[in-house]
Amino acid sequence: MNVMNFKSLAAIAAMLATASVHAADLKVLASNGVRAALEELAPAFERETGNKLVISFGLAAALKRQIESGEAFDVAILTSAGIEDLAKQGKVDAASRASLARSGVGIGIRKGGPRPDIGTADAFKRTMLSARSITWAKEGQSGIYFAGLLEKIGIAEQMKPKAVPAATGVEVGKLVASGQVEFGVILVNELMAAPGVEVLGPLPAELQNYTVFHAGVGVGSKDSSAAKALIKFLTTPSAGAVFKAKGQEPGLNL
Repeated sequence: MNVMNFKSLAAIAAMLATASVHAADLKVLASNGVRAALEELAPAFERETGNKLVISFGLAAALKRQIESGEAFDVAILTSAGIEDLAKQGKVDAASRASLARSGVGIGIRKGGPRPDIGTADAFKRTMLSARSITWAKEGQSGIYFAGLLEKIGIAEQMKPKAVPAATGVEVGKLVASGQVEFGVILVNELMAAPGVEVLGPLPAELQNYTVFHAGVGVGSKDSSAAKALIKFLTTPSAGAVFKAKGQEPGLNL
């Protein structure tokens, strides 16, 4: 992030500090899909507001289950569908919901490895059929979509012997970086952040799918004003520039 963007974030955070008259510890449950951006944005918010963010990252589906089981939180950052469902259940304040960014699905390879063509649907299909092995997070939004995509293009059965299911996107990155698996499928921004992995490319446009991330304040938040200030901070243009730098598409109307 450049100096100008950093100063802008600091100024915005300072302005938002008035949203809470005292420092608060905010518990944030956030999808791994926003981890890289949030890890960069959190310190500026903390410095300027005095509020401390206690962030737990994980699979969006798993975090949603934790919330449904009664886990307390101030802010949740999950898939749009997850936040919408939690709002219907009365666990997220529906009026506080805001869209932060969206991410496309990508294919990752070991850093410095061969770069086969996946630029078109036909090229992608050929590369998948010739792959030695492939992994994706079976419960992740991107993994669920990818498994369905293999069915859609008619190669699911051929890919079954090559599939190495992973529990998380982090595990996908490790399997690819170590050379245990040839290709990894997770969100492009997660591939960008995975050590030892490089992005072969996003899925071809005609096969692409986007995961949209929304934030919402917990109905049981102990400091809803500070929680709302965090969401406002994350939806500023300067914060959007950080999301973009991390491989995501920011926007308030996603």
